[in-house]
Parts: sequence; structure tokens; C-alpha cells
Amino acid sequence: MRSIRARILAVLAVLVIAGVGAWQLLPSDEVKKDPIAVGTTDVVTSLDPAGAYDAGSWAMYSNIYQSLMTFKSGAIVPEPDAAESCGFIGQKLQTYQCKLRDDLFFSNGRKMTAADVKYSIERMIRIKTDVGPSVLFPSLKNVVSKGRTITFNLSSRDATFPQKLATGAGSIVDRESYPPNKLRAGSTVDGSGPYILKSYRPSATAELVPNPRYKGALSKTGVPVTVHYYKGSEALLAAWNSGQVDVTHRQLPPATLAELNPGDPDLRVTEAGSAEIRNLVFNVRDSSPFADKKVRQAIASMLDRGPLVTDIYKGTVEPLYSLIPQGYIGHSTPFFDAYPSPDPARAKKLLEQAGVQTPLHFTFGYRGGDEAYANEAAELRRQLEAGGLFKVTVKAVEWTKFQKEYAAGKYDAYTVGWFPDYPDSDTFSQPLVGHNNSLHNGYSSKKMDALIGATLQYSDRSRTSADFKELQALVGEDVPLVPLWQKKDYVVSTTDVSGSQYLSDGTGLWRLWELKRI
Repeated sequence: MRSIRARILAVLAVLVIAGVGAWQLLPSDEVKKDPIAVGTTDVVTSLDPAGAYDAGSWAMYSNIYQSLMTFKSGAIVPEPDAAESCGFIGQKLQTYQCKLRDDLFFSNGRKMTAADVKYSIERMIRIKTDVGPSVLFPSLKNVVSKGRTITFNLSSRDATFPQKLATGAGSIVDRESYPPNKLRAGSTVDGSGPYILKSYRPSATAELVPNPRYKGALSKTGVPVTVHYYKGSEALLAAWNSGQVDVTHRQLPPATLAELNPGDPDLRVTEAGSAEIRNLVFNVRDSSPFADKKVRQAIASMLDRGPLVTDIYKGTVEPLYSLIPQGYIGHSTPFFDAYPSPDPARAKKLLEQAGVQTPLHFTFGYRGGDEAYANEAAELRRQLEAGGLFKVTVKAVEWTKFQKEYAAGKYDAYTVGWFPDYPDSDTFSQPLVGHNNSLHNGYSSKKMDALIGATLQYSDRSRTSADFKELQALVGEDVPLVPLWQKKDYVVSTTDVSGSQYLSDGTGLWRLWELKRI
């Protein structure tokens, strides 16, 4: 791990060689104005908010676009951002109304109107890309704008609707700059967030500068930031060790994270509980070997999370036995209750009941380019092939292509990480196991949809616990996916950068504006 002291000594050596007069050539104020360099392995798959539903893209959206609502750091209740005020009309939780601020401008200079908000939401739902966020609004009937007022009419109760508006799916675009029926091409954006995207090179860098015209929930914007994108954790580690980045987030290699010491005086380390999870997802379409739930149950009977936690991720993750992770209302452990330990005999019996000849051949896909994911895939393959019941063909695929291919049913099984969109258990239900879910695995259940609907009835979210537990029990029975692990969140920065502890808090927002030079 790189030492800040080493950097200081290197600078001092240059100054000694150059002489005392060199101090006047390197004023400290100039250094403090340098953009903060943030490194990540996340990927921005689209700069158009109608075209992406992934952590890397949404992290960028939270800085360059505005939504009507947003979350302050650590909050579980959203507050107005582009809106002046918002709230449900009446007791049915089926009409939600916002009044837009009157002082908002897009980065191209055009004033934002309520018509832009209506256009943005309707456009996102109309385009409905396979990897887009329209799945978040299954109950939205229509959007009406009049003056500065925007009214959302829902077909059924949804107490979480304000939280969904606070996500990247609620990003507001300029209706005159974004085409109505297709995604905007190119590497420029017209948003109204706390930052302006000065330049963007796909899979390389994003230069962000504070937006002087920003108005909203933030009292002030941050300092210039350059985001550097790396193809894998080892590449990010190399950039960190060579001093190319000041902050790293998502994600250094597991072995490096495991060795981090929060008390190290040369680093700022934030280690926090997180709701990032990873699932093994099954393609349940009729053409797949996993169309029969007994075959999926057989896989669940074979898996051992222990080696994943200890050997692959070096203790930086925890085993997960439920759809909803620890720390969220309704968390339970149906996969531990039903599949407490690997049981090849049970798996064999289930396959016999399904009339399957063994070994059962299937394709398994995962996001390529990262050593940890490759090791995870190898371990899962080892476990499943150990008893001779399965034969696994593993495919590592570039992330953008991988998303499109699993949505098209190209793999029989695949691993996908999931980062919560908002701090509510609902973010793990409808998007993952609801009808037309974002995993695109073909799973659909009327009973599941009814349970999801039941969880949306109450503004008092504590009243949803029983329904969420029943929902998770159904996931354990149907096994459209198998939860694998829940990850801790790590942010590492140099000691001359403050605010890194606020960069991420599990709401899907990436608060680059919190970073400062000191």
C-alpha cells in the first residue's frame, strides 16, 4: 500500500536539489486547486439516464443531473431537490404531486420547466431499454404538468414512489436536447446537477467541474473532480500505488481491502456496512435447463458460501441467505433454513424427480475483467461439478455486452451484483423478482407480485415486515436466484482529501461534492 510519507519525501528531495527558491515555484494554493482524482472499477454504460440501470452510470447521474427528490447523507426519507415541495394528495397513496423550483437551468443555459420533468419520465418509460430503469415504475399511469406543478397518477398504492423519484430513474433532461424515442448519442450531457461534465472519455475519464447555476438541496457544490475508470481491481490498485488517484471506491482487490487498517495515519479508510449484494441468477425460460424449480433447488443444495467469503473475498463480504440483506426491514434467512449446508445427495434426488439426466450441462456467464469475479466463477464451477451432477461452461464477458446478453437470455445462469437504489427493502423486491424485473431471467409469479404490492401499501414501513418475510420465503421456494454474499463498503483516500467518508452511504448516490482538499 502506498505511503503518503513517501510522496512528501519525494517532494522535499526535489526542493532540496532545486534550492530554497524553489518554494516560490510550487505555491501550496496551486496544488490545492488540482482536481481530486477518484478511481473506480464501475462502468458508465450510458450517459443518457433512460438507457442505464447500473451502479456506475447512476453514480455519475447523481452528480450531473437532478431529480425532483434526493437523499441527504445518511437519510432514509427523501427531500426536495429540483422540486420546491412534494407530497401525496389524499390518503390513497395513488396521486403524488410536486412543485418545481423556479430557478433551475440546464448546463446549456435553457430554463427547466415542469414539461421537462414530464418529458423525462415519460421518455424513459417509452424507450424502455432492456437495461433501463423503467421497471421501477410499474404502477405509473400518467404524468401531468401544469405551470410548475407535476402530478403523477398511479394505478395502485406505492408508498415508495417518492424514493424512486430520488433515484437515477428520476433524472431530469432537457426535452429539446434528448430525442423522444431513442437514446442520446455522444459524450455530452445537458443536466442541472451540482456538476457539469466538462469532458468524457468512455471507460477512461470524466472531468467534472462545479455547476455555478446549481440550485437545490445542496447548500454548495464541491471542487473539480476527475473520475478515472479502470478495467479491474488490479488496475485500480496499480493506479493507487503509483499516486494516480487520491480516492478509490468500488473496488480494490479483496486481499488489499482485507489488509486495510482504519488507524493507518497515512490513509483515510472508511469501512461501513453495505447493502451491496451478489446473486446467482437463473434463466427460468422454457428453453433453459433451469425452467424446472427442482433443478434450481438442486443448485441451491450444492452451494457453499464459506469458500467465497474466506478464500475468494478474504472476509470483505458476509454470506447472504436471503433476498433482502441484513439491516433492512423484513430480513430473514430462508436459504439457510432450507439449504443449511451443501447436500449432494439431496441435489441428486431433486434432479431425479425433475427427470434430468446427469451431468446436466449449462452455460454460466459473469462480468469479465476482474480477478475476484473470475475466481468466484471458478469456485462456483468447482462446487457444482464436484459431485458429477453438473457440467458448467463458463463465459467471461465485458460488462456492457454482458448486460445485454443476459437480458436476451444468452446464459442459463449468471452472477449479478446489486446495489440498492434507495434505503428500503422494496429496492430488492420488484426490481429483482417482480414481473418484468431488471434481471430479465423470465421469472414471474402472481403470488410474488401480490406480496410486492402488499409491501407498498404502508407509509409506516415497519408494517411491511411480515409481507417481506413471506416474499423471501417464496424466493427460497421458487429459487429464481440464489443469494451469495453481502459486501462491506470501502472508501480509501489520501490524508489531504476530506469528505471521503460521505462519498457513499448505500442510497445509490455518489456524493463527489463532499470531497475537498485540505
